[in-house]
Amino acid sequence: MSLFQDFSPRTISTGLLASFVGFASSFAIVLKGLSAVGASPGQASSGLLALSVAMGLGGIVLSVIHKMPISVAWSTPGAALLISTPAVEGGYNMAVGAFVVCAALLTLCGLWKPLGRWVALIPASLANAMLAGILLRLCLAPVQAIAQKPWQGLLIVVVWAIVARLNRLMAVPAAVAVAALIIASELKSPQFGAFAPHLEWIVPQFSLAAVVSIALPLFVVTMASQNIPGLAVLNVNGYKPAPSPLFLVTGLFSFLSAPFGGHAVNLSALAAALCAGEEAHPDPQKRYWAAIITGCGYIAFGLCAGIVTAFVNVANPILIEAVAGLALMGSFSNSINGALQNVDQREAATLTFLVTASGLSFYGIGGAFWGLIAGGLMLGLRAWRG
Repeated sequence: MSLFQDFSPRTISTGLLASFVGFASSFAIVLKGLSAVGASPGQASSGLLALSVAMGLGGIVLSVIHKMPISVAWSTPGAALLISTPAVEGGYNMAVGAFVVCAALLTLCGLWKPLGRWVALIPASLANAMLAGILLRLCLAPVQAIAQKPWQGLLIVVVWAIVARLNRLMAVPAAVAVAALIIASELKSPQFGAFAPHLEWIVPQFSLAAVVSIALPLFVVTMASQNIPGLAVLNVNGYKPAPSPLFLVTGLFSFLSAPFGGHAVNLSALAAALCAGEEAHPDPQKRYWAAIITGCGYIAFGLCAGIVTAFVNVANPILIEAVAGLALMGSFSNSINGALQNVDQREAATLTFLVTASGLSFYGIGGAFWGLIAGGLMLGLRAWRG
């Protein structure tokens, strides 16, 4: 059967919706994260473009090979981690080196199954608590935006809440649109210049502090909060792909995008939920085209990375952070719920959350790592006292 015989208008509309929602709801978090670890505007734009192309091509390749609606996305929790991570000595080149290490670990999960099993040994309560601690500061941004810019912040939040009541998927894109209109109305003489799509090569540099502070937590949150849920969504919809080839492909695309500023790509849960459902096509065997269209959409949006970055850079940062916080609200609530479900591990999870959220930094290593260590030691102490 020809590949194009499975093509249909429903797969086009679903795929375009998935790419729009995926890009619009989190591009600001990605740009903020890359800037936080030292990227210049041009380097952040390059990273956004590299990630968009990597997740677009990754989803297309996997969907064509497996004939399943397998979508790939950038690691949104990973970008939030970058925002909360103290600057590492050596600047952006060291951060890019950490991206390369993370990509190597993601690739290794596809080649060597024990590594994936070791990640699975991290208690879910601690992994969720670490993610919640990473997301806390950004999720406070909508409230801070209302305090600093009352009517603008309140308008963004109110629109988000109303649209969420009608169509949850479109709530964050609606908030993005309102924020964009507010920012545009406040610009006096924008100087956007020429912003043709471009990739900028960043020479990776490596240090133990960057690996421990960025690469390892980035790897853990990408596996625990992105790859595993992405597989779960496919399984719920009746698709049972072998995990290792998926991890291998996403790891390789992460590796290819890293020297251009891409922090990580992974399996997508949100886009997969759209593309794998009945909305995409009545026939489950033809829904993979929705994921292919999603990949094409991501690439198209990535080509706009230059102008998107320029617009964000002239905006009031608190408004961008407010939109990012609203986008991460669901992830934060799910993480808190997952962290506190196990009563026996609740104390350790709380400690992990507090240490991670505190912004603690020792020897240039950020709070996400120390939060896991503190929670793990608490669990060990409880078992010893047992």
